[in-house]
Amino acid sequence: MNTLSEANGTFAIHLLKILCQNNPSKNVCYSPVSISSALAMVLLGAKRNTALQISQTLGLNTDEDIHQHFQWLLHFLNKPNKKYLLKMANRLFAENTCEFLPTFKESCLQFYHSELEQLSFDKAPEESRKHINTWVSKQTKGKILELLSRGSVNSETRLVLVNALYFKGRWWRQFNLDSTREMPFKINQREEGTVQMMHQEDTFNYAYVDEVQALVLEMPYKGKELSLVVLLPDDGVDLSKVRQESP
Repeated sequence: MNTLSEANGTFAIHLLKILCQNNPSKNVCYSPVSISSALAMVLLGAKRNTALQISQTLGLNTDEDIHQHFQWLLHFLNKPNKKYLLKMANRLFAENTCEFLPTFKESCLQFYHSELEQLSFDKAPEESRKHINTWVSKQTKGKILELLSRGSVNSETRLVLVNALYFKGRWWRQFNLDSTREMPFKINQREEGTVQMMHQEDTFNYAYVDEVQALVLEMPYKGKELSLVVLLPDDGVDLSKVRQESP
C-alpha cells in the first residue's frame, strides 16, 4: 500500500506541474486519486504498449497487485464516518453496441466499485450526456450539475469514465464567525486584493521546507483522520517556483 501511496503522490505533483506549465499563476483544482483510479480501471482491460504507458504515467509497479491496493484505498475512502462525509464514486458509461468481456466488468465492480452502464451514444448522444450529468449531480449532492458540457458527447463516443468526489466535514477547531474580517490577499507578486479572511489562534502542526522556501501548515478536520495542508511561500517567492521545485 505504501507503494501505491507514493505513486499517487508522485503522480499528483507531476500532473500539477503539467496543468500549470502554460500559466503558472492560475488557480488549479483537481483530484489526483480520482484520475489515477479511473486510469487504473482502464488498465484492467489494457495490454502491451497501452498497459505499459498507463503504468508508467501513474508510476505503478506492475509486479504488485495494484488493483487490490486500489480496492483497499477506495474502501477506506468510502467507509462510513459520523465525523465527516467523504465519498468517491466511479462509473463507466459505454456505447450499447460495444461488447465487453464479463471478466472486465466484474473486475471493475470488484476492485473499483464501478458498474458499467451502456447507453446509446450513437443514436442519442444528448440524452446520454444528460443521463451522465444526472448521475454526477446525484453523487455530489447537487454540487456539480453539468460535468459534461453540450457537444462533449457525440455519435463517435464509445466509453466515458466518470469519477465523482464529495467531501463535507467540520474543522477540529471551529472558526468563530465573528472573527472573520476583510484582510489583504496577495494574488501574485504584482496583484493584491481584499477578501473575507477567517481567523483563529491555536496550536497546529507546521514545518518549514527549505527546498521550496515555504511554510507548511496542517489543519485537521473533526476526528483528525483528514486534514487540510496549506503551503505558504515566503514573501517574494513566486508560487510557480514552489511548484517547479516540488519533488
